[in-house]
Amino acid sequence: MPARRIIPCLDVKDGRVVKGVQFRDHRDAGDIVEQAMRYRDEGADELVFYDITASAEGRALDLDWIRRIARVIDIPFAVAGGIRTRDQGAACLEAGADKLSINSPAIERPELIEELARDFGSQCVVLGVDSFEAGGDYFVKQYTGSPDAMRDSGRRTLDWVCEATARGAGEIVLNCMRNDGVRTGYDIPHTRAVIEAVAVPVIASGGAGSPDHFRAAFEAGASGALAATVFHDRLIAIPALKEELASCGIEMRR
Repeated sequence: MPARRIIPCLDVKDGRVVKGVQFRDHRDAGDIVEQAMRYRDEGADELVFYDITASAEGRALDLDWIRRIARVIDIPFAVAGGIRTRDQGAACLEAGADKLSINSPAIERPELIEELARDFGSQCVVLGVDSFEAGGDYFVKQYTGSPDAMRDSGRRTLDWVCEATARGAGEIVLNCMRNDGVRTGYDIPHTRAVIEAVAVPVIASGGAGSPDHFRAAFEAGASGALAATVFHDRLIAIPALKEELASCGIEMRR
């Protein structure tokens, strides 16, 4: 497997970076461009920017902040939120994004995955999955950026990731909602189940609180590990994290 990736996640609302706990009670975490530059300098492998209310509000991403970010960083970054059409995806890529992450719009219209993969390549298409446990199984929620709009999609997580990758999604970001923002560790059994179900890279998300949590995700087979709170609040430094993981025999980009 290629070197594992450390991926800070930046939730965006009204052009600012915010952070919540289990998708609620968001607080301001700084200017979007300043945060992008900070993570570039600290050695992040990639960045993900989620406009958390775009899908629920039925609007497209703000291309201005994508352009501003693309001008100042030289590491890959994905954008997410409200990408509902092929042309909206094209506009984001033309503004400087490297990947398109789609979640609720893909649940609404799964053919969107095929359209994006056909025109831009599967490597550009990331499926975001907000997964919650119920009755001993896992299911997908949508519109998670807005507590008032959040709802069950009616889709079982493993069924959805298999369908989405068959349609052309080239990567899965699995966000385990129960663990989001609480720093108790990734949901390793669920992450491993998704890894075993699909043939594309899987990014673990939701719950990172210590270097051991990242190691557990990588040992389970995750291609990357996404986190927000521990990086935004400087509880874990990315260079030190990479050194510790490398000392455990996990290949990291230096």
